[in-house]
Amino acid sequence: MEPFIVSARKYRPQTFKDVVGQQAITNTLENAINNDHLAQALLFCGPRGVGKTTCARILAKQINSDGTENPDEDFAFNIFELDAASNNGVDQIRELTDQVRIPPQVGKYKVYIIDEVHMLSTNAFNAFLKTLEEPPSHAIFILATTEKHKIIPTILSRCQIFDFKRITVKDAAEYLKYIAESQGIVAEEDALHIIAQKADGAMRDALSIFDRVVSFSGKELTRKAVTENLNVLDYDTYFKVTDFILQHNIPQTLVLFNETLALGFDGHHFINGLASHFRDLMVCQHQETIALLEVGEAAQKMYRDQAQRTSPSFLLKALDLANECDLNYKTSKNQRLLVELTLMKLASIDFDGEKKNPESVALHNNTIDFIAPAAFYQNIPSVPKTGTKPVNPTSTVEVKETVPEKTTTALPSAETTTPEKPVSETQKELSSKEESQQTEGSVTLPEPETNVAAVTQENTTGKAQKPATPNINITKPTKRVSGLSISSLKAKKQHELNKIEVVIDEDALPKDPFTEEILRQHWSDFVNQIDAKGQKILASNLSVDLPRLKDDVIICIEMPNGTMKKEIERENFELMEYLRVKLNNHFIQLQITVNEKSAKKFAFTPEEKYQKLREKNPAIDLLRKEFDLDL
Repeated sequence: MEPFIVSARKYRPQTFKDVVGQQAITNTLENAINNDHLAQALLFCGPRGVGKTTCARILAKQINSDGTENPDEDFAFNIFELDAASNNGVDQIRELTDQVRIPPQVGKYKVYIIDEVHMLSTNAFNAFLKTLEEPPSHAIFILATTEKHKIIPTILSRCQIFDFKRITVKDAAEYLKYIAESQGIVAEEDALHIIAQKADGAMRDALSIFDRVVSFSGKELTRKAVTENLNVLDYDTYFKVTDFILQHNIPQTLVLFNETLALGFDGHHFINGLASHFRDLMVCQHQETIALLEVGEAAQKMYRDQAQRTSPSFLLKALDLANECDLNYKTSKNQRLLVELTLMKLASIDFDGEKKNPESVALHNNTIDFIAPAAFYQNIPSVPKTGTKPVNPTSTVEVKETVPEKTTTALPSAETTTPEKPVSETQKELSSKEESQQTEGSVTLPEPETNVAAVTQENTTGKAQKPATPNINITKPTKRVSGLSISSLKAKKQHELNKIEVVIDEDALPKDPFTEEILRQHWSDFVNQIDAKGQKILASNLSVDLPRLKDDVIICIEMPNGTMKKEIERENFELMEYLRVKLNNHFIQLQITVNEKSAKKFAFTPEEKYQKLREKNPAIDLLRKEFDLDL
């Protein structure tokens, strides 16, 4: 049995062309070698597993290669690797500087690769300064580190710095695909993308995960096997929860979250993944940003399909809620409740019952759209007491313009129905009558329940009693459905047909003239009324200035600041209704202006008022002294 070699070692690049995701650095080093323009001190810095040590070894091999050596020659005698994590003292650096003076026996250069150079102590750095600044012509130093900020500035100033970047998901997935084909492994594209995302930009980590997953699943690498082995949430979970959120299905959303917790994932991981999912949906909203979506082609199609069913405003609000939950998760005492509350908020972004989105609530047959005044019931034609037929919930009654002076209107009860005629025939007659009445511009009235009192009832003496107010039980809707359902659309269409258009003739509205004195009198009465009711602030604001009449219909007042103006504008409906009734003029308007100078006359203290009075009449001071008065 041959020993197993991990992919990170087996497929380590041997040339600069094989290095993944660092084209800018590899091109720079190749040009420097070809043009004999290579510095003697190089610093390779960047995250783990991105190719720093690999590029250092390739560089050391190429500068010693003249084309006549064996292709498998690795120039081991010319390359010295030093681990600064375990050799971080001054003594080890002194030994290194002593070895640098000896020229190479084979090849042209001696290359010293010092890995994790930031682990050197300060004294070791200082001992290494002189050698690093003026090394022998045959020596080249390559320093590698993951934490450049820990290196002292005097070392940084003596090195040519190369910043290695994280390897993108696309580049890592393509390299994994090449390795899978080399090993005869059939791998799904989405599975390779999940491995690349899990590696977080490190190619060595990606290869280690790849070996682990291959050991688990064998020669066929599927997305399901990868997610199960890596214990990551599959994006199918986020597609499902997003669908439930868009459907306002809070119960199923909470059940899916509970199933996710049962698999061993915590709520923080779930909400972070959901926020990333919303971000990916936002990216799919525009053609220019789809390139930012780092998933396979099959997943991209799923993202685009779901992105078409979401709006940018929903995604912005959802991202805000998910980010707020992420920030508060660590400090929350009930973390599960925090995530569940966030999910309920997400499912209620564009749906909040009858308040925000009344169109999404299906109209029920037993609901009444408006409460008709008593005069409306007087316009209903009389119905005989004997031989009446049951009123259908959707039956229509024509509203006449003129009503006889003496009419007795009674709403039928359940006892007045005639059992002689079958119910099916009755319903057919009513439906035919309804169709004929709807074409004549009729109004739909809901069916009252069996406890509806008669509007008028004759007693035994033949005298009509006082009409009683109908006692109608309004039943609430028993079921709510989406505003996009067929039943909701039909109900809304029927609702539009049943609406009554009321056209108000402006010429018929009263427009009696009035004087400014009468206006101020009614204004004062209104202020006294609201003051008695406890609306002190509004009463005080309305008392600041006396109303003035302009153009016979415009009431002008002046406020010292904008805050008082906003307070009056917010509460002016009741004021205007009161004045229109009292003045019998429905065309009056209120105009409020702000004058900052007028605030001075309301800032007088009692002492200032006394000084003003004494200026006008000095005798008032004598009066105060004579009777020993106080302010």
